[in-house]
Amino acid sequence: MSIMAARFYYRISNGVRITVRPHYLPDRSRPAAGEFVFAYHVRIENVTGHTIQLLRRRWLIHDSIGEDQVVEGDGVVGQQPVLEPGEVHQYQSFCVLRSQAGHMEGQYFFEGEDGTHFAAEIPRFQLDAGAEAGPMH
Repeated sequence: MSIMAARFYYRISNGVRITVRPHYLPDRSRPAAGEFVFAYHVRIENVTGHTIQLLRRRWLIHDSIGEDQVVEGDGVVGQQPVLEPGEVHQYQSFCVLRSQAGHMEGQYFFEGEDGTHFAAEIPRFQLDAGAEAGPMH
């Protein structure tokens, strides 16, 4: 049996490096009921020269059966982390698709120490239960 390394996706925008590693959770999924659960680990790194605070998030979730969702809210998993230059904030979350494939992308919205507001782009990342589970017979 081979173990496949988790794919990761990253993007730097406006001085913030965002890295995402998604993976399929077969033990939490119910394919016969149209529930495919994916976890994703996010790493947010402040590569600017000043302190920033993550205030809000906006996720665009696309399911391969054509369903799109927009999820917006304050912070990430109940936190609005403050990041000094070079600091990292990491968290894990999940989403449920009705098909075995789709993708996610979005933005995190920050406030700089000088009061300016800006967005950092979350890279588009693929969610594919079939690719992680191997060929389906």
